[in-house]
Amino acid sequence: MARKDFRSGRRSAAHDRRETGAPAPDTNPGGRRSSRQEGRHRSPPDVAQIWGYHPVREALRSPRREILRLWATTEAAERLSTEIAARGIKPSFVTLDEISARLPADSVHQGLLLEARPLEALEIADLPAKGLVLVLDQVTDPHNVGAIVRTAAAFAVDAIVTTERHSPHMTGVLAKAASGGLEHVPLCIVVNLARALEALGDMGYLRVGLDSDGPASLEDTVLSRPMALVLGAEGKGLRRLSRENCDVLARLDMPGAIRSLNVSNACAVALTIVQMRLKG
Repeated sequence: MARKDFRSGRRSAAHDRRETGAPAPDTNPGGRRSSRQEGRHRSPPDVAQIWGYHPVREALRSPRREILRLWATTEAAERLSTEIAARGIKPSFVTLDEISARLPADSVHQGLLLEARPLEALEIADLPAKGLVLVLDQVTDPHNVGAIVRTAAAFAVDAIVTTERHSPHMTGVLAKAASGGLEHVPLCIVVNLARALEALGDMGYLRVGLDSDGPASLEDTVLSRPMALVLGAEGKGLRRLSRENCDVLARLDMPGAIRSLNVSNACAVALTIVQMRLKG
């Protein structure tokens, strides 16, 4: 299902491609396909591919996820026999190589490939009045975003706000890294992040930007719900407009020789501090 434009409610083909991992329109129809592409299956633009034991298991368990088809080896299907029976679906039994042929090279699928409809996104106005949300400012690496989604699910984050552009497809590699987290943390995909942060401020959210040069440590920052924790891309950090639309900037103080963390690790440390402070 296509996602709505944050400002106008329009639906776009770009939304579908971002969510499902479908390829952009072919700008060189007469060109030769690469050897990696040859023989690879391409899903329709309104179908998301999910592979690997934990992502497939959580998708099968999720009432929000519309299941279309499951490919599985006999052994892998046996491991998920309870979930498969509860959904009332009949797997297509195939070999490991047949599943590999439908996926990008080197995908670790563990004998399971699910095709399903993309999950419906939230609108900014749908976020809970006392929520805790993550805001991702052009975090583009699917492994990092997947790890953030998994961490968000573990810390009971209410939603993740990200942009339509400059963010990875919410399927495939990201879903594998999220290890089922996509089924538990709703997404809110917006066109303009600065305006989304403004809207969060109008809703009473405390907007805390994680910044290595922040004037105070996150541990010493007064925190309250509703709260939005804003994370920037590795290397570049928060963009200027994102910084300007935060109520406070805070840093993580690291006692060791290395002063910075991978963005997904920084997210986990920050959420640990945030949860402790909000409960105090």
